[in-house]
Amino acid sequence: MPCLASSVLKWMLKELRIKNLAIIDDLTVRFEEGLNVITGETGAGKSIIVDSLSLALGSRAQSDLVRAGEKEAVIQAYFEIDRKYEFPGTEVDISDDLIVRRSVSASGKSRAYINDTMVSLQSLSDVGRSLVDIHGQNEHQRLLSVDKHRDLLDLFGKLCDERERIGSLYRETEVLRKEETDLTRRMRERTQRLDLLRFQTQEIDAASLRAGEKEELIEKKAILSNLSRLNELAETAYGMIYSSEGSCMEKLSSIISRVKEMSSMDHSASGIMDTLESARPFIEDAAVTLRGYKDRYDLDPEMLAGIEDRLALIKTLEKKYGEGAEAVIRYRDEAGRELRELELADERLGFVQADLREKEEELAQAADALSGKRKEAAGILEGLVKKELQDLAFSNAEFMIDIKKVSISPSGVDKVEFLFSANPGEPARPLVKIASGGELSRVMLALESILADFESVSVLIFDEVDTGIGGKTAETVGKKLKAISRNRQVLCTTHLPQIASEGDFHLKAEKGRRNERVCVEIKELSGRDRLQEIARMLSGKITEVSLKHAKELIEGVA
Repeated sequence: MPCLASSVLKWMLKELRIKNLAIIDDLTVRFEEGLNVITGETGAGKSIIVDSLSLALGSRAQSDLVRAGEKEAVIQAYFEIDRKYEFPGTEVDISDDLIVRRSVSASGKSRAYINDTMVSLQSLSDVGRSLVDIHGQNEHQRLLSVDKHRDLLDLFGKLCDERERIGSLYRETEVLRKEETDLTRRMRERTQRLDLLRFQTQEIDAASLRAGEKEELIEKKAILSNLSRLNELAETAYGMIYSSEGSCMEKLSSIISRVKEMSSMDHSASGIMDTLESARPFIEDAAVTLRGYKDRYDLDPEMLAGIEDRLALIKTLEKKYGEGAEAVIRYRDEAGRELRELELADERLGFVQADLREKEEELAQAADALSGKRKEAAGILEGLVKKELQDLAFSNAEFMIDIKKVSISPSGVDKVEFLFSANPGEPARPLVKIASGGELSRVMLALESILADFESVSVLIFDEVDTGIGGKTAETVGKKLKAISRNRQVLCTTHLPQIASEGDFHLKAEKGRRNERVCVEIKELSGRDRLQEIARMLSGKITEVSLKHAKELIEGVA
């Protein structure tokens, strides 16, 4: 959370299109930088414009809002973005501009879109709260959120560095606390676990397993189980090749002798002689190898029992620790590591507990220090807001910042809430419980006049801000709105000429008729048209006197 929000306008509402909503059939409203004012007779449709934007930004919708006889209402808002900006709640690419769209069917179903990508209503609402702050009796009053009050107080008091440090300390403390919990739990299980791990490692170590040993033993077992037959086959084969009468070697010698005699008479038979001679050493080698096999099979049959016992041991270990000698050995290594960790757990737990106590003390001291600074900042902010409220015709209003101590969190130990009372003798109450929309809008204007440069929202809307005021107070409200609009885009619906005269862009709402049905029309006013509208607002009709007064108001705007 930055200590100061940028005072440079990051986005601006450029256009709002409303179709088939309430008494609006198809209406496009354009907006400009600075202070945009919307005027018109009571019931002309000014508040419908604000309500439509609220719907486009994710507020609750009801099916009876759809214009009679139509299937759905569609509201679309276009924002111009001056640089790539990441809004919460959506992964939609937002670089050059942003279009939010909301459709509400006559059956009550609703769909939401951001840059033509369908999103959940929650995502649209999250983006909406970041885009626009609407001050009136609706859901988009961000300053009514108690969680927001602490943020604003920290921004105003430039306490964000301290808060970030507390957040960091809190996270470090949580890591240590979790490690302490894990170590303590393991300590409770430690004795039993130590005994088990020691038994397992000793059992595996005693077996002295080798990789591939099981396969070797299986092969030996197969040999020992067939010793008699293997000896018989080796003896017979050896005799047929070498030792018995009429053996292969004896017959080969006889054949070679005859072919030798042939080659003395026919030299072409010498090739056969060479082939037979080359076969002799291979056959002799086979005989030698067979004789070696005879010795190999001359084993003690009792060895079979030892091999079977060894295989049974390996099988038992595999059932406990994994298939194959490699798996058993791997388990032993892991058990050994855990055993060493547990043996050192006492020492580690002591270190962790010491670090945790130190970190908790540091966190508590930092949170208490931040709480003290918040109370100092709250006192200053209370005084500034009360002064603003006096300018807004709340001569005896009470504004308080209630700070209660709560359980420590990444934000500290304070719950911060803004309280307000319009009349003397009445206790200050939470802003959310202020019944009058006009009162609420003026309180919000007082807060925004002080906090606007600390807020990240670029578009502010004030609906019903002029309810119950007039004269000098109306002039003050207009100037405060104008001041805020220097760094923010401000939209304001008003009945008062003192406020309208401060506008940079003037819109007029009025009722018309189209296809024999009532509809809302919006006109952009400038020059003579604007002068006449302010004159009408001054006296209820346009006269030379009201026109003169209107001209004085417009020319008197700084």
